[in-house]
Amino acid sequence: MRYSSSAILIVAMCGCSVEAEVTEPSVATAVLAPALSYQIAKLPALGGTLSRGMAINDRSWVAGWSNRPDGSRHAALWRNGGITDLLTLGGPSSTVAWPGLNDEGMVVGVSHTAEIDPLNEDWSCEAGGFLPESTNLVCRGFVWKDGEMQELPTLGGHHGFAAALNNRGQVVGWAETPVHDPTCTGVQVLQFRAVVWEPKKNKVKTRELLPFPGDSTSAATAINDRGEAVGISGDCDQAVGRFSARHAVLWSKNGKVTEIPNLGGVTWHTPLDINAAGDVVGFSNPAGPGDPDGEFISHAFLWTRGAAKALDLGTLPGDLFSQAFAINGRGQVVGVSFGGASGSRGFLWQDGVMTNLNDLVAPGSPDVLLSAQDINDEGQITGRVLDHATGETLAFVATPSSCR
Repeated sequence: MRYSSSAILIVAMCGCSVEAEVTEPSVATAVLAPALSYQIAKLPALGGTLSRGMAINDRSWVAGWSNRPDGSRHAALWRNGGITDLLTLGGPSSTVAWPGLNDEGMVVGVSHTAEIDPLNEDWSCEAGGFLPESTNLVCRGFVWKDGEMQELPTLGGHHGFAAALNNRGQVVGWAETPVHDPTCTGVQVLQFRAVVWEPKKNKVKTRELLPFPGDSTSAATAINDRGEAVGISGDCDQAVGRFSARHAVLWSKNGKVTEIPNLGGVTWHTPLDINAAGDVVGFSNPAGPGDPDGEFISHAFLWTRGAAKALDLGTLPGDLFSQAFAINGRGQVVGVSFGGASGSRGFLWQDGVMTNLNDLVAPGSPDVLLSAQDINDEGQITGRVLDHATGETLAFVATPSSCR
């Protein structure tokens, strides 16, 4: 989820029943049924002008982040019309960087601590643009529940990153080991591995998920309620995608690792969500100029459990790239399409059709839904919206018309 050598993550409600030359992507041009439409609610901020909803649960709660007036970023939880600042682990900023919210109200993410990094690594939290400041502070994964933020342990190294969790309270992400890995590049020094954490009061059970055979490092990005996790496996590289995502992988609940089919390139094969049926979405480089060098030329993909191939979801008209962020139990997929004159636009994919989410709101709205980050099983979507009147980028909830 980065551009050039890395891609930056473009990352009162109700219930209802690059410089590289690239090959022109396939584009979905059909239109969803006119009856499908959404009501948009903008969510309050923590005093800054940037916020993003990253996760929405089946209670219509939203987790994400919001900037403060001083430019720092704090993880946030929106519920019942208000916003809660989840604070930090002692450093300036924290964030919910993936769909890190379950139906029990547990939130996971990553935060600066007050600890100085003795190796001065540019760890995932800052190298991926998840936290705004460039610091020499250690980043750790966290789990938040009932007003308390709990730090998650590493695998013996300095840094950690919590990405997602399920309704059983199992948290996945990645953490450094003490091994100085020769496949690391740039300022990343230590090897990292995928982790499953099971936090209990005053105690955390930690289990390492091994990489695909022959690979050095791994990172887990999502887990379903069956305990099946997905993520990446490859070289240590820069600790943010690229060559660390040579393989998209799935770990069974017992930890057995298998490869998920990709779109044919060498790099950036990154699953971002898995639903209860075991269907997986994310982004993947197709074969093409720039891919072997690690350039980001990715398209959103959907892999259905047991399928021999991953499905390229294409892009919105005029765009070069796309990323699928989430899939719900009904098979609806949301994400972002970008790399064209129209800028970033959130999309909804269902029944074989990718649709610009902006085409499914009230006609004439001047606001732009920049990304769709998560979708719950009721079809509600969260992400980020550019407010035309104020110029602010805010978190939003889009509720299907059938809820009204």
